[in-house]
Amino acid sequence: MQIYTHAACLAHDTGPDHPERPARLRAVLHALEAAHPDLDWQQAPPASRGQLLRVHDAHLLDAVLETAPRELQPLDPDTLLSPQSAEAALRAAGAGVAAVDAVMSGRTRRAFCAVRPPGHHATPAAAMGFCLFNNVAVAARHAIDRHGLERVAIVDFDVHHGNGTQAIFERDPRVLYASSHQWPLYPESGARNETGCGNIFNAPLAKGADGVDFRAAWREELLPAVDLFKPQLLLVSAGFDGHRRDPLAGLLLDTADFAWLTRELVAIADRHADGRIVSTLEGGYDLATLAECVVAHIDTLRF
Repeated sequence: MQIYTHAACLAHDTGPDHPERPARLRAVLHALEAAHPDLDWQQAPPASRGQLLRVHDAHLLDAVLETAPRELQPLDPDTLLSPQSAEAALRAAGAGVAAVDAVMSGRTRRAFCAVRPPGHHATPAAAMGFCLFNNVAVAARHAIDRHGLERVAIVDFDVHHGNGTQAIFERDPRVLYASSHQWPLYPESGARNETGCGNIFNAPLAKGADGVDFRAAWREELLPAVDLFKPQLLLVSAGFDGHRRDPLAGLLLDTADFAWLTRELVAIADRHADGRIVSTLEGGYDLATLAECVVAHIDTLRF
């Protein structure tokens, strides 16, 4: 199994007391190195301008890549640029592109992108919610345009709805988007009646929902939709902020719930996609919990 990361992702500075901080990625990397010293580590290349333009407007690229701030500069109240942010954003998006190439060429069946900033809130035109570019969307469109895939599924279990991913693909039947998330909660999207062109599946969970509710939503609603779609590639927006110990939301999930869902996704990928899965880190803000959950996720993806 390959792990894609880059030191530039640690240099993206969000300022003091920001929950999306370099320590998140550092905790993940240290935990993976300790748990699995035999993982195949890969340096994430930068995404090209052409790869980003498949899903984003040119003015967003210019805002992120050409601003070159000398100090922290907010794009919105939660999303900041630092002098190192442009390269971090390019490497975070490029990781998914490289991972897709790796699984499609048969160099590996599974890959995990241990990167930041996260991506699933970034819309075609705007960075928001800690996200600069939509990493998983860039990877999905690359799989379609470069590898000719006709069915790519994006599964998102972050506690926050991936409004950006939904907005990018809601009129593209080649991409299925399935998400569980706390609702109502930022970004106030992801209602059940948001269905796109029949390719969007949202399962909102109330504050206080636990593993029983989470597993039921996936087992009864989301996994059957993904399975019926028969994806040729499965992409995962892997956010672990639904854990009961996470400070930013109110779901009551445990590490075992994420491992369970990962097993279910592996089974679908094995049935329809020759086992191909690319997973990309999204949220998770309690450091010890995030590290524990990522290790459990990788434990399951490896087999």
